Amino acid sequence: MASRPEVVAPPEIFYDDSEARKYTSSSRIVQIQATLSERALELLALPDDGVPKLLLDIGCGSGLSGETLTENEHHWIGLDISASMLNVALEREVEGDLLLGDMGQGLGLRPGVIDGAISISAVQWLCNADKSSHNPRLRLKAFFTSLYKCLTNGARAVFQVYPENLDQRELILNAAMHAGFAGGIVVDFPHSSKRRKEFLVLTCGQRSVNVSISKGKNEDGESCSDEDSENEENQTVCISDRHRPRKKQKKNNNSGKGKEWILRKKEQMRRRGNAVPPDTKYTGRKRKDRF
Repeated sequence: MASRPEVVAPPEIFYDDSEARKYTSSSRIVQIQATLSERALELLALPDDGVPKLLLDIGCGSGLSGETLTENEHHWIGLDISASMLNVALEREVEGDLLLGDMGQGLGLRPGVIDGAISISAVQWLCNADKSSHNPRLRLKAFFTSLYKCLTNGARAVFQVYPENLDQRELILNAAMHAGFAGGIVVDFPHSSKRRKEFLVLTCGQRSVNVSISKGKNEDGESCSDEDSENEENQTVCISDRHRPRKKQKKNNNSGKGKEWILRKKEQMRRRGNAVPPDTKYTGRKRKDRF
């Protein structure tokens, strides 16, 4: 069984010139990327008003998923950490704008300018610590926080992910919820080990709380029934609101330093032979605030 690319090497090293050209020239990979991109665009649920949207393709690689966005008459910006992949995208003359960067360090885009975001098989790379300075939780936090800022109110982000285990899935989902997103996991073909695909569907802004999440597809290509959704634990959608009420901290009135404590301490000091001021009616009295 082949090892997962995330385990072999960091993305900027794994996808070198040779691997980038091999990846892009594979007709099987091109077809898979097109299918996943179409599904991600469907889950974005963009308004059908005939106006092209500005979308963000995170981990765009050589621009295979970006071509789907172009075919649907949308403008897009592609971000990837592999210079070799972006070079292949330039040779292919993709129509999107390309950025070389690490999504784990934040996106660095202007607030509220992106109408939607997609990512195909990229976000799970943030769960690995490729350098001694890498902390997966902090990198996921930087990514989702910066993504939330650059999206317009009510915009969606759809990420097709391959989490290695349940811990990675929870790590990614919790980071998104803490950043303020609402949403959850949509599973296509939940009962198939080969065709199973997981999509993290997120919505930002005040309008995100009342937005329903699409259901996954079954083997016939139709939406899963309610029974399938209940039987499939990964089908559950977690809803979160950015403006959560803060927990009130309980005041600790039992500080132990009242009048009785002061008198007891003064008596101990006297028994030790220390000079202690005499007790008066002002001993242990709380001072009034001067301002």
